[in-house]
Order: sequence, then C-alpha cells, then structure tokens
Amino acid sequence: MPKMKTKSGAKKRFKLTATGKVRGAYAFKSHNLRKRSQKMKRQARGTFILHAADARTAKRMLPYV
Repeated sequence: MPKMKTKSGAKKRFKLTATGKVRGAYAFKSHNLRKRSQKMKRQARGTFILHAADARTAKRMLPYV
C-alpha cells in the first residue's frame, strides 16, 4: 500500500502540541496593518489552538505528524 501524502501547505502552517492539539497562527497579519486596530494586532501575536472542527481537518492533512 502506498504511503499517504502530507499536504505541504498544512505542514507549513500547523504544528501539533504534545497533547495532540493543533497550533496555528492568527490570520490577517501580513499587510495593510495600518487599517487594523492596535488591539487586533496585539491580540493576534503568537499562536493559538484551533477549534475542534478545524483541528480535525488539519489532522487529516497531516497523517504522519
């Protein structure tokens, strides 16, 4: 049986924590930042844990991670 392929876009964007949760980065932080409020930019620093429904999709794209 051939191996499953990992989605290369997903492996660049998501990491799994030690407990198996999916960690991702916040959106809308690459350009046009002058339009965004200071509060939004501050709260979007770092990473966050994906919701269960989104994590299920991301895990399906990362079969060997």
